[in-house]
Amino acid sequence: MQQRQLLLLLTFSLFLVFQTSNGHNITRLLAKHPSLSTFNHYLTLTHLAQEINRRTTITVLALDNAAMSSLLSKNPSIYTMKNILSLHVLLDYFGAKKLHQITNGTALAATMFQATGVAPGVSGFVNITDFKGGKVGFGAEDNGGSLDSLFVKSVEELPYNISVIQISKALPSAVAEAPTPGPSELNITGIMSAHGCKVFADTLLAYPAAMGTYEDNVDGGLTVFCPLDDAFKAFLPKFKNLTASGKESFLEFFGVPVYQSLSMLKSNNGLMNTLATDGASKFDFTVQNEGEEVTLKTKINTVKITGTLLDEQPVAIYTTDKVLMPRELFKAAPTPAPAPAPEVAADAPKASKSKSKSKSAPGPASDSPADSPDGDPADQAADENAAVSFKGGRFVAVGLSFLLVLLLL
Repeated sequence: MQQRQLLLLLTFSLFLVFQTSNGHNITRLLAKHPSLSTFNHYLTLTHLAQEINRRTTITVLALDNAAMSSLLSKNPSIYTMKNILSLHVLLDYFGAKKLHQITNGTALAATMFQATGVAPGVSGFVNITDFKGGKVGFGAEDNGGSLDSLFVKSVEELPYNISVIQISKALPSAVAEAPTPGPSELNITGIMSAHGCKVFADTLLAYPAAMGTYEDNVDGGLTVFCPLDDAFKAFLPKFKNLTASGKESFLEFFGVPVYQSLSMLKSNNGLMNTLATDGASKFDFTVQNEGEEVTLKTKINTVKITGTLLDEQPVAIYTTDKVLMPRELFKAAPTPAPAPAPEVAADAPKASKSKSKSKSAPGPASDSPADSPDGDPADQAADENAAVSFKGGRFVAVGLSFLLVLLLL
C-alpha cells in the first residue's frame, strides 16, 4: 500500500512538471507525419514554428505534401509564404470534437496573420463552418465566402493547448498571397508615418546617422517602439534641448537590435539593450508585463505598448502611449517635500527646538539638459531586482510532491 502511494505521488509530480512547462513543439509533432514534411519544413524556414511554440491555445491547419506542392508552384517569396502559412494558424483551440460542436454551426477565428498587423480589415480571419453530413469547411474571410477547403483528419491534439488538423488545400487569400517586400525593402518610417507615429518618423529622418543605424539592423532583426504623435509632439521642446550627440542617442534608444514579437515581449521580463547601447552608455530599459499589458520602464518613467504596426520577422514596430526617457539623458522629477507639520495649539506643550525645524528634501543632481515631463514616483523606484523574472512553478510542484512522499515514509 505504501509503495502504491509512493508511485502515485511520483507520477503526480511528473505530471505537474509537464503541466507547468510549455507543452508543445510543432516541429516534433509534425515530424511523426511524413506526409506533412514540406509543411513542417516551411514552418521552420519562415520562423513560424518558433512563434507557434511560444503560444498556447492554438490550432494549426496543416497541408499535406501535395497541397504544399500546388502552393509552391506559384513561386511565392519566402516572405509571402510566411503570410500564407500564418493564415493557417488559428489563435484558438479547435480539436476534431469542437469542430462539430460549433455554436450555430459557424465561427470566425483570428489567425497569426491577423496578429502581424499587416492584414487589413478582416482579411486575417478564417471562417469555420460545420456543414450537414459531418463536413467542416474553412475559408479566408476575404475570399468571398468560399469554404472549399475541408477538414480531413485530426493529426495531433494536446487538449486546449495545441491542435493540429489537416485540411484538404491551402486557404486562398489575395491579401496573404500579395507580393511581400523583403526586410531591406521595408520603409519603416513610412509604416510609422501612416499609423500614428509621423512626428517620430519625421524626426528620425531628419537625423541621417540615427536613421542609418536603424537601416543597418533591419536584415538582422529590429524592434521599434515609436511614441504616438501627440506624445512626441508635446515632447519636442525637451528633445530640442539635447546636444547633437544626445539627440542621436535618444532617437536610437527607441530601437532594439533584435526581433521581438509581441508574444516574446509578454513572456520575457528583463533588461533590454537598444541601438544606443555602447559600452558604458547603457541606454537600456526594462520590459515588464502583467497579463496582456506590456510596459517599458526606465528610472525616469514608464510607458505602455498600445498597438502593433508590424510584427513580421525580422522586424516589429509597436506604438507607445508616452515617450520613454533614458536615464543617461534626463533626470527624475524631484521627490515632493513632506507637508509641513500642523501648528501647535496654544495650550499644547511646546515641542523642543530640535524637533521644530525640518530640512527640505534635497533636489536630485542635475546631470542632464532636460527635466522629466511626466515623472511618476512609482516609476522612479529602483527596479534592478525586477530585471529578470524566474518562473519556478515546476520546481515548487516537484518539491511539494517529494515532501509529501517523505511525510508518508
